[in-house]
Amino acid sequence: MISSAVLGGGIGERDWVLNAQVAHGYRRTDPDRHLAELAAGVGAAGPGVGLMTAADVSRPGRAQDGGAEAIVTAGISVRGWAASPAEGTALPAQPGTINIIAALPVALTDAALVNAVATATEAKAQALLDAGHDCSGTPTDAICLASRTPAPGDTLHPFAGPRSLWAPAWPERCTGRWARP
Repeated sequence: MISSAVLGGGIGERDWVLNAQVAHGYRRTDPDRHLAELAAGVGAAGPGVGLMTAADVSRPGRAQDGGAEAIVTAGISVRGWAASPAEGTALPAQPGTINIIAALPVALTDAALVNAVATATEAKAQALLDAGHDCSGTPTDAICLASRTPAPGDTLHPFAGPRSLWAPAWPERCTGRWARP
């Protein structure tokens, strides 16, 4: 897996993924520890990835395409661009997080995993713009992409960029319908 999550982020073997819903205004300063406690509470063992959001995790967008699967929770009340807002810009008070969890049925090189993150992020920004949102995401977005662990003799797929065979899917207009980038 490759992930930007506070718990289990980076590239490595992982056994589970948890997308935990937290209250608006979450203020704990140890989210990695909190996520580990939540994971242990539901029986997750071994190394894993923990994401969190104030969005409703019981209503994710889901997609399947050619063996690839994706789940997205999207709270977009705090929208923004990757660059910092101009000094003095009023920022909304409500939190927002878009968490992407995707699994690809093939083994990828580390470079292809990184490429898949970039592709999913580009597709997210495109979907938000297509839906009329003037933003590239929210300040707290996270991603977790999993590829199959290679077996001896497997060929590792070297690409996961836009329009490649294994580019991650994204929800069209954030409504639960999905489109390949």
